[in-house]
Amino acid sequence: MNEQIYNFKVNLKFAKKDIYRTIELKGATSLYQFAKEIVRAFDFQFDHAFGFHDNISDMYESNEEYTLFYDDGNPINPNEKSVKQSHIYKVFEPSKKMLFHFDYGDDWMFLVECLGVSNPEAGKDYPIVTKKKGKAPPQYPNYDHSDDDE
Repeated sequence: MNEQIYNFKVNLKFAKKDIYRTIELKGATSLYQFAKEIVRAFDFQFDHAFGFHDNISDMYESNEEYTLFYDDGNPINPNEKSVKQSHIYKVFEPSKKMLFHFDYGDDWMFLVECLGVSNPEAGKDYPIVTKKKGKAPPQYPNYDHSDDDE
């Protein structure tokens, strides 16, 4: 299973339009690397804490969660696990969905759904973004702060 390819659809939640990416990764990929690939697929910088949570509607009520806080030695909840030591093939199966929360200040939320598992294709380098729909918003919008000078 760890050498099989996992196909994911990653939707940007709360966007005004349907914005998503499909990404294929090897099952042996860590959730840390998976997070990096999600962020890269949306043209964001990988510069904030993040986590994967099984409770889509209320991540703070998750029974299963994997966070960078755990790896940094500062878990928030007792059921957190490592994103660096946890791998896709142990966490995901077809149809499983998780919330990916990136940047706890700006609260970027992504719905991650495992669409299926397949054998790797010869000559294909993984991970790979196989589809992009919609333009991602800027990670750091250029707000006009001209009133801050008063």
